[in-house]
Amino acid sequence: MNIKKSNIKELELLCKEIREDILRVVSKNGGHLSSTLGATELIVAMHKVFDSKKDPFIFDVSHQSYAHKLITGRHKEFDTLRQFNGICGYTKPSESEHDYFVAGHSSTSISLGVGAAKAIALKGEQDSRVPVIMIGDGAMTAGMVYEALNELGDRKYPMVIILNDNEMSISKPIGAISRILSSAMASPFYQNFKKHTENFVDNFGDSARYIAKRMEESLKLITPGIMFEEMGIDYIGPVDGHNLASLIEILQKAKELKKPVIVHAQTIKGKGYEIAEGQEEKWHGVGPFDIDSGAAFKKSTAKSATQIYAEALLHLAKHNDKIVGATAAMPSGTGINELMEVYPDRFWDVAIAEQHAITSMAALAKEGFKPFCTIYSTFLQRGYDQIIHDTCLMNLPVVFALDRAGIVGEDGETHQGVFDVSFLRAIPNMTLFAPRDEKSFHQAMAFAAQYPYPCSLRYPRGSFTQTDLPESLPFELAKSQLLRSNSTDILFIGYGNGVGRAYETAKLLDFEVSILDLRFVKPLDEDMLMTMAKKHKKWFIFSDTAKIGGVASAILEFLSEKKILNVEVVSFEYEDKFITHGNTKQVEESLGLLPSQLAKKITDLTL
Repeated sequence: MNIKKSNIKELELLCKEIREDILRVVSKNGGHLSSTLGATELIVAMHKVFDSKKDPFIFDVSHQSYAHKLITGRHKEFDTLRQFNGICGYTKPSESEHDYFVAGHSSTSISLGVGAAKAIALKGEQDSRVPVIMIGDGAMTAGMVYEALNELGDRKYPMVIILNDNEMSISKPIGAISRILSSAMASPFYQNFKKHTENFVDNFGDSARYIAKRMEESLKLITPGIMFEEMGIDYIGPVDGHNLASLIEILQKAKELKKPVIVHAQTIKGKGYEIAEGQEEKWHGVGPFDIDSGAAFKKSTAKSATQIYAEALLHLAKHNDKIVGATAAMPSGTGINELMEVYPDRFWDVAIAEQHAITSMAALAKEGFKPFCTIYSTFLQRGYDQIIHDTCLMNLPVVFALDRAGIVGEDGETHQGVFDVSFLRAIPNMTLFAPRDEKSFHQAMAFAAQYPYPCSLRYPRGSFTQTDLPESLPFELAKSQLLRSNSTDILFIGYGNGVGRAYETAKLLDFEVSILDLRFVKPLDEDMLMTMAKKHKKWFIFSDTAKIGGVASAILEFLSEKKILNVEVVSFEYEDKFITHGNTKQVEESLGLLPSQLAKKITDLTL
């Protein structure tokens, strides 16, 4: 369909077909559902008014961009969404010329838009190109957004920012007035009147200017746009984000203004799929489900690491009222929602604000509390300076609990939690450790609760590698646990979930090996490693971490410092490249990290 030449009825039919495609594929593959269903009309209107080949289309996070993918020539491939070797669940320029930028983490879009606008101005292309931003109301909680808006309001680059608001509810009378005023404020008459009024009152001093401004603000009080106007950015809205005709008209007017404009559009999450409409986190990211009932297809019965974490933290919190915690917009994803219900005054969701979460928890630690800062491994990257400057520099006892450490599967490059060991290990005063199974997780949490310095523990998405591991011992600082000892030349060293992979690999070998659960990567168990160096000359490292700066790197540094030169170290950590999306087992197979593949490699290396 040629959107540019289509009428409203044809576009409304297109929206219906897009929703059907999204629902069909997401119910089969899993993915982001409610947000992308809610943004359908907005995206169709964007493509009607703007040109994604030349106008930078920048989607914040971009999990809501499925309609954009369908519109821009990826309909045939859409069934492969989020599958291994299929199309990505986020925007990806290598996938399509219509995708301006990689996205996966929130609140980057307006900064990208400012940069794009500067480039457009430098190239002299302002008459033919304009950045178009779509950002959700949740992403507006991050400070980076306001840093970008601050400069944008000063520089006045032409830009259209669509604020996709699927949280706020406006009553019908106010909504009707807002729609009328929004259209009026976008009109040439209003804009010309505003400009001429400003010029006119400039000749009559501060009193006239004050009166004119108060008259204008008396109208805008009905809408929530005063803050943006005060920052120097025009505001239009709220508008009905599902009224295509109105959206197209307003976006066209916003485009013609040739200045920064925020179009505040109200949408309904899950629009078009009644079961999901209006729901919040449950239908945001989903696994495969039955369309008719909305019921999720049966998952593994194994307890997830996140469940274990929530249970352990709840147990600790019941017995220690100094334990507090925060997460950044992921309460159910991290299990903190359970603690927020039981202890609403001690556990908080601080919204998409990792930096704030970390620094605020540091202050609580300073006041004698024991904070657990629970964040996905990939999102902790956003708060690196706060870890160094606000936590470790003062040696404050904040616990960083890193969910989704390792390969996370279908979310792909922007979400794989592989770098935390590398970037945390370099920080003075930071202690790093990891559990291998359910019992060791409870023991690791007990250790963390009483540890008087900054520390971090990591755990995988889903369940730990299921295998018959020996009984776990309580955690002691810088103490590993030898799980199997043999007189062979080979030692397997596992860290965290890597211990289970080491065990599974050992089962497939025709010879015996010793297996060590490293437990602490900082500080290392130097006494145990010295002992192992005397017995075993070939060490194989198993860990769901980046190879550069990772577990093997720490061990090699130790061996070098101790001048132990007769030990060969082979790392089965991740190579120096970003890891693609897809089913976790398929991704691991592509990396050669399945136990059967590792067993063959080890056999070839030791024969």
